Amino acid sequence: MQMRSRRAVMGWSMLGFSSLLLLAGCDFWPPALQAQIEQLHAEAQQAAADKALLQNQLNAANKAKEELQIRVEDLTRVNKEKSAMIANLEHTIAAARERAVKAVKAPAAKPAVKKPVKPAPKASVKSPAKSSPVKKFKPTQHR
Repeated sequence: MQMRSRRAVMGWSMLGFSSLLLLAGCDFWPPALQAQIEQLHAEAQQAAADKALLQNQLNAANKAKEELQIRVEDLTRVNKEKSAMIANLEHTIAAARERAVKAVKAPAAKPAVKKPVKPAPKASVKSPAKSSPVKKFKPTQHR
């Protein structure tokens, strides 16, 4: 019986020790597995650093895109305004050309219908302070 009780105590001890190991966890890792774990940790840290760098670059690119989009919208608005001004100026130039053509044609048409022009009377040299009205006599025609 002593043997039996010794085995029972030994079994209970082993059971208690193994359950204690299960609850506490085992910190023993084989050296190859430990090196692999350290390598994976290093790669994970490097990947996190790369991710943060890429995130910063993405944020900067998005900010630049938004600024450029605002600039494009401003330039589009200015372009529309300038196009309207150009169209208005072209319209004004066309109207001015039409007036110029009419002005050139009008004096050319007048000499053809021109009435005989009487020579302007010569002005006598008198002082402007005392100017007397001068009456002109028209010669009468006799028949």
